[in-house]
Amino acid sequence: MGSLGSWAAQVLPKFHDNQTAFELSKNEISWMVSMSPPGYMCGSLATRYLADSFGRRASLLGSVVPVAFGTGIAAFATKAWLLYLTRFLWGFATGMNGSIIGLYLAEIADKDIRGSTALITKFMYNFGILLMMCIGPSVSYTTLNYILLVLPISYFTVNLWIPESPYYCLMQGKVDAAKNVLKRIRSKNEKIVVDQLLQMQIDVKNEMRHSSTAKELFSSKRYRKAIIIIAGLKLTQIMAGQFLIHQYLGLIIKESRFEMALPTLFIIFGVVRFVAGIMSSFLVDRIDRRPLLIYSFLTSGICMIVMGIYFFLLEVVKVDSDEITSYGFIPFVCIVSSNVVSTLGFNSVIGIIQAEIFALNIKAVALASLCIFGGLLNFIVTRSYQIFLDLTGLCGVFWILGLFGISGSIFSLFVVPETRGKSLRQIQITLQGDLYEIDGASVQLNIPEGNKYEGVNELIKKDPSLL
Repeated sequence: MGSLGSWAAQVLPKFHDNQTAFELSKNEISWMVSMSPPGYMCGSLATRYLADSFGRRASLLGSVVPVAFGTGIAAFATKAWLLYLTRFLWGFATGMNGSIIGLYLAEIADKDIRGSTALITKFMYNFGILLMMCIGPSVSYTTLNYILLVLPISYFTVNLWIPESPYYCLMQGKVDAAKNVLKRIRSKNEKIVVDQLLQMQIDVKNEMRHSSTAKELFSSKRYRKAIIIIAGLKLTQIMAGQFLIHQYLGLIIKESRFEMALPTLFIIFGVVRFVAGIMSSFLVDRIDRRPLLIYSFLTSGICMIVMGIYFFLLEVVKVDSDEITSYGFIPFVCIVSSNVVSTLGFNSVIGIIQAEIFALNIKAVALASLCIFGGLLNFIVTRSYQIFLDLTGLCGVFWILGLFGISGSIFSLFVVPETRGKSLRQIQITLQGDLYEIDGASVQLNIPEGNKYEGVNELIKKDPSLL
């Protein structure tokens, strides 16, 4: 997915410099870049049904189909509309993965390593970007597309070994299958496995009492706080501009007049992002989520504003080109800095939080809805980029992105709760408050049968560690 996501950044300079067998206009380039988010939305919507009907594992393996078709089309495309279709199919596969990977990892990983486990996917995503940044500038457009043909084969082969989620097994009534999965991924100790299985059975029974439809998600008060939190984070994440900058990286650097070879800049960008991804896997379960969100959004916003000032001097004030060239490194440094802090902070943390804060019964539909929301925002942002660029120049574009970055910091400070070190049940108690009902608590706390519900909810809400 990382290689596919970085494809546009590599090929746009080739189209700009007429290094391809066919040409694309600025409007066609804008549409090509913008077709990934609609595919992302459709893939997310499809996964909402696939994940609950066929399982998490089957959905992950099934995402190879649109990747294979899209990559095949890209290898032989000679018309703009074929590249639109390629980007749509890649977006569809990314939407499937975006909906299911966080859900799958949250269900198979222990709470103490849940954050680090989730970031393994980010690590590999950044590794894919690094490979594309290293290879893309050095080969022709056609060769690059042929190289991508190995991706669907390798993806399917590597993922064949993964087990089904134990939570999904229990949702289907397959207790023995869930027990076998726990033995494989958690512990060989029979007592530990049985204890974890009992806890999961209680959680599944409690949360599956409620409907798993979109109507339940959006109409029930118990999920309202989670929706506000994750919608606000997703809005500010996308509007902070990291996806947009990644797609147009080559063209932005060309406009900055930085006198360094573009292939070198791509490699530097890819290496720094990759290293930041490694660092984030060590930080996320050692530092609270909220500080990472607050300071990464703030720093990213400041970097965007500084870039806006640079392009204001270049485009509006029209500082002499010889004078401004000596400061041409500023946009690239700001781009790399914002990319580092976003990778360490909100781009990594939001992916973890969105898999943590929804109850099991509506998690699949919630994540699918979130991906659709994110895809719609990304489509609006990428399609509007050229329009705002023509109206305000790069200075206006980066100032808008900077304001959203700072807004994300403020939102995280006042609205987002801390989730690190909490079980999925404890997170639900924090979010739902008095609306959360705990079935089976009497079993774990040895409450007499006659007092099964009396005072249990209040006791656990005051001290979730009892769970």
